[in-house]
Amino acid sequence: MRQEKLYLVDIVQASESIGRFLSGVTSEQFLVDDLIRSAVLQKLMVIGEAAGRLSADFKSKHNNIPWADMSGFRNIAVHGYFTMKWDIVWVIAKEEIPALIKQISAILTQGEDTS
Repeated sequence: MRQEKLYLVDIVQASESIGRFLSGVTSEQFLVDDLIRSAVLQKLMVIGEAAGRLSADFKSKHNNIPWADMSGFRNIAVHGYFTMKWDIVWVIAKEEIPALIKQISAILTQGEDTS
């Protein structure tokens, strides 16, 4: 089985990519730019997939992080792409992802056993 630390790194890297994709982009630009929307959505799916692969024990130790929401969003994105509410994706990407980077980076920095 893959180490949980690697899933956490995946989450941070995907989150940082979202930040780069949206640097200097307004919500109006995001809502009409298929390339940016697709790139952000793909990284959100990576985040959800990685979160879903973490052990239940690990997630319960860090229950302040919305693991189920991340995995749930991934499922919605994959199965309900054509009904995606892009304004919600924007809020997730701009408001929730920066906080997620801080939370996951803190776990990685603490150096706890994430194997």
